[in-house]
Order: sequence, then structure tokens, then C-alpha cells
Amino acid sequence: MSDMIEKLLDAALIHVPFDGWSEATFKAAVAESGIEMALARALCPRGAVDLAVAYHKRGDRRMVARLNEAALSQMRFRDRIAASVRYRIEAIEDKELVRRGMTLFALPQHAPEGARLIWGTCDLIWRSLGDTSDDVNWYTKRMTLSGVYSSTLLFWLGDESEGSAATWAFLDRRIEDVMQFEKVKANLRDNPALSRMLKGPLDVLGRIRAPKPRDDMPGHWDK
Repeated sequence: MSDMIEKLLDAALIHVPFDGWSEATFKAAVAESGIEMALARALCPRGAVDLAVAYHKRGDRRMVARLNEAALSQMRFRDRIAASVRYRIEAIEDKELVRRGMTLFALPQHAPEGARLIWGTCDLIWRSLGDTSDDVNWYTKRMTLSGVYSSTLLFWLGDESEGSAATWAFLDRRIEDVMQFEKVKANLRDNPALSRMLKGPLDVLGRIRAPKPRDDMPGHWDK
């Protein structure tokens, strides 16, 4: 099944810059892929929306493949994060595919899906880098990285510098901002007076745990 979705996606990509992630693109992809429309609808019930999701997840897989090949152990941790975001952006073949995707996922009915995709990318980055946090930091790490990834992607879409050099400089500045924020958090934890003052809120945050996968709920399905 996944192979057929990939075949549909490959056929759709040439049409997206002109027609967007639209019904016209989906129908053209079905016709050119040779897949029966009934089967294509079964594979992609939402048509081109599902193809846009598949395209995003293809980029995620390419990013992970590059991370697995990179000598990450020789990098500072902040450089590993920067490399992950850069690899994810470099997995995009055509900026217009992303612009059209942003237009799609800006629509109210699709905005939650777009947010989930960005969160999923950032979650994948942290897991690929070996993150083991299971408290409130699980959420703050992904939320912060989502902001870094989204802002860098937007900057890249308008960047005309050689080799996207301006984008990678922008990315380094954003990560530096995050590192400074983490230093402030550490200083707050280490300050006895502030720790006492914030004891109540910190106790509440201390009870927050990362979500755990469950297999005891009805309707669960794994590929």
C-alpha cells in the first residue's frame, strides 16, 4: 500500500506548483500513475491532503536517513540540532511544494493536521538524537524546536543567498536563543530563593509526564 501512495505522490509532484495540493492534482496523479480511482480514494480518502501529508513524512524519512549516516558523535549537541533542521529543509526538492502546502494547512479545516506534522517532525528529531526526557521537558523541547523549525523554514522560503547561507546563519541564531533560554531555566532551578518562591508551580510541572504509547485501547491499529 505504501508503495502505491509513493507512486501517486511522485505523479502528483509535477502538478503541485501549478495546481497546489488540490483535487485537480489528485486526479492528474491518479491518471498518470495508472492506479484505479477507487483504490486511490481508498488509499487517500482526503485526496491531495493525504498526498501532502505523505510528502511531509517522506521528507522526515530522508532527514532521518541523513542523520543515521552523519558523524553526530563528533558534533556539539546544539550542532546536532542545527544539522537535523538543515537536513529536514534540504530534503525539500522545490520551495513551491512547501508554499502550496502552507497554503493548504493554513485553511481552518487542515490547520490541526499541519500543526501535528510540524510537531511530529520535531519529535522525530529529538528521538533520533536520543532524547530520553519523560517529564515537562519532553513538551518544552518539542515546542521550542517547532518554533525554530517553522521560523527557519519561513526564512528559507524567501532566501536567495548562495547555498542558502543566510538561512543557516538564521538557524544558528535561533538555536543560540534557545540555548540562552535553557541557561535561564537552569539558573532559576539553581537559585534557592526563586526555587522556594516558585515551589508550587514547579511541583505542578514536576507531575507532568511525557505521553506513553498504549495498546490496550479499542480501535488501535498499527501498520
